Amino acid sequence: MPSLTVENYVKTIYQLTASQEGQPASTGQIATALNVSPGTVTSMLKTLDAARLATHRLYEGVALTRAGKMLALRILRRHRLIELFLLRTLDMSWDEVHDEAEHMEHAVSDLLVDRIDGFLGHPDVDPHGDPIPRVDGESLHAPDEKPSRSMAECAAGSIFKLTRVLDQSAGFLRYLTESGLALGTVGQVERNPDGAGLMRIRVNTRVFSLAIEAAGKIVVGDA
Repeated sequence: MPSLTVENYVKTIYQLTASQEGQPASTGQIATALNVSPGTVTSMLKTLDAARLATHRLYEGVALTRAGKMLALRILRRHRLIELFLLRTLDMSWDEVHDEAEHMEHAVSDLLVDRIDGFLGHPDVDPHGDPIPRVDGESLHAPDEKPSRSMAECAAGSIFKLTRVLDQSAGFLRYLTESGLALGTVGQVERNPDGAGLMRIRVNTRVFSLAIEAAGKIVVGDA
């Protein structure tokens, strides 16, 4: 049974490499993501290498082995199903569930996670639009593939549907909620840019400005 620390490292490495199209993660990136020193990361990488969960090549970076990827997907499956369970059954908001799931993902059994999956109807995505790994621990659900882009890339007049949020910090999610944006929200870009690093968005009858930097962290598809 992998330790909590091992699980956190494997999950972090998986997310970093996925965000950069499979390129290995650097020691510095891992240290920043986990808020630890580079020396601590280097020491832990030796443990992961000995367990055949990751490989670390000097000047190239860190990559997970097949076993490491399978473990990472199992952890992400737990995390994302717990988030959705908390949102649907306890009426927690999408900015509250992440931190709770961070604690719970290491404690729940695979049996409980499978029961949660069935209870929720085998969902494809979590409350933030991230795909939920399948029970085989080797793959992701594949939601309907539609062209997607960041909201910042949308031209004036574009109609969009919010499908995923890349920045899942509580503060950013609350900012989106206050702006009237949530998963599944359909709206229209009125102006991009609108001056001062802003773009103008319409959702129903409400018109508001959104920072282009924030819009770059939102993934949208065609409505």
